[in-house]
Amino acid sequence: MNYIWKKPVLTFYREKYPPEKEPFAVAKSAKLEISKTQENKFKGIIEDFFPLMGNLDCLSSVEGLTEKYVLCWFDDTVDDINLAFRRVTSVTFSSKVSYILDEKGKKTYSATFEALAGKLK
Repeated sequence: MNYIWKKPVLTFYREKYPPEKEPFAVAKSAKLEISKTQENKFKGIIEDFFPLMGNLDCLSSVEGLTEKYVLCWFDDTVDDINLAFRRVTSVTFSSKVSYILDEKGKKTYSATFEALAGKLK
């Protein structure tokens, strides 16, 4: 099953213990798509996202130095904000986090990721 969110605002946390209370970055995305694999893991694509706060250059995984993240957002199709919270945990990004630069030097990213767990509905 595929889950798709249009124009979500994503918050990025490093997965640590104790959990971080403040995100290291917040981004606006054109589209977030997540599917569940046969192994009960998640694969996702974040299309055309840019930072609203923080720096996203750290997301590319370097072989042997994979950091894990937590991604959070709100599902705007749910009226009750207490029920709209969504997240995926143990997120690792592929080394293919790419970006384009516009004429003003602003970066717009695209990325694929895998996650071990999630709350999608």
